[in-house]
Amino acid sequence: MLTVRGAATRQRIVEAAAAEIREHGAVATRLEDVGKRSATGKGQMFHYFPDGKEQLLLAVAEFEAGRVLEDQEPHLSALDSWDAWSAWQAAVVDRYRRLGPNCPLGMLLTEVGKHTPAARAITVRLLEAWEAALCRGITTMQAAGEIRPGVDPRETAAALVAAIQGGVVVLMATGRSRHLEAALDVILTSLGAPTRALTA
Repeated sequence: MLTVRGAATRQRIVEAAAAEIREHGAVATRLEDVGKRSATGKGQMFHYFPDGKEQLLLAVAEFEAGRVLEDQEPHLSALDSWDAWSAWQAAVVDRYRRLGPNCPLGMLLTEVGKHTPAARAITVRLLEAWEAALCRGITTMQAAGEIRPGVDPRETAAALVAAIQGGVVVLMATGRSRHLEAALDVILTSLGAPTRALTA
């Protein structure tokens, strides 16, 4: 069990590793550089991560996965009206537009999640939890008569997550959020959401 101080030190190391990975990639990131960035010595690094870099990558994956869902709250847990869905959509687009290359979703998809089986498992669990929350929202809207009964909540939730993933990758490459916005607009409009104007 970590002390408060120990937990803070470990978190500082994880956040420093995440920053190094964003700048240099997971393969090029060295423990020495993480130590310098987090102002921790080699002994401290191996105290918190005795298995070395792979264990640290796993901690970074957990950290970034948690951020993906946290960034969508409180909207993601309360998708019970079209206004709520619109607020969620706006929060998603705004958050990823502001994060740019620091996007936690992009980090998981393009760097951390592909380097170890354990990190990939964390990404899978993230996607499952994300889809489950969206699925609950769609089911709630069906019960309220706002989405037609024939819509498959699970498949639609999966399509929404895929649309966000693709849109985020394009945003990271181009700096433009239009593809992310358009993908979400098309799916939500097909479900019955009021049409919104696309922004560049």
